[in-house]
Amino acid sequence: MRRYSQRQNLGTLAELNVTPLLDLAFVLLIIFMITTPLMEKNEPLILPTSNAANGAIGPEDQMNISITRDGAIALNKEAVSLDQLESQLLALKESHPRIAVNIRADKEVTVQKFTEVSDIVRKAGITYVTMGTNSGSGQ
Repeated sequence: MRRYSQRQNLGTLAELNVTPLLDLAFVLLIIFMITTPLMEKNEPLILPTSNAANGAIGPEDQMNISITRDGAIALNKEAVSLDQLESQLLALKESHPRIAVNIRADKEVTVQKFTEVSDIVRKAGITYVTMGTNSGSGQ
């Protein structure tokens, strides 16, 4: 009598089992998520020099516009009205074409007042405009 084995012929698998690959991918993802914040340290850097920095705006071309809580406007700590601000900015733009303006407004100032000042800056043709903020706990 001849015995027949229950084993079938060995052949190649037509499907690839991806479960271990997914497990490995998730473990690597978790490892990278944990270690990435640890690698982000602020190292002291010596930055390379560039000729493009010669075109940077100097301190003499920077103006500060302050808007207090009650709506008073000051250009470089000198109180001005909206009309005076416009005429002074136009004169400054003519004498310093690369003038930059930093608008610093109290957090209680209305959006309307801030918009009026920014419109005057735009009408004067000043394109370098920043908004002063406080970097801290928000106080």
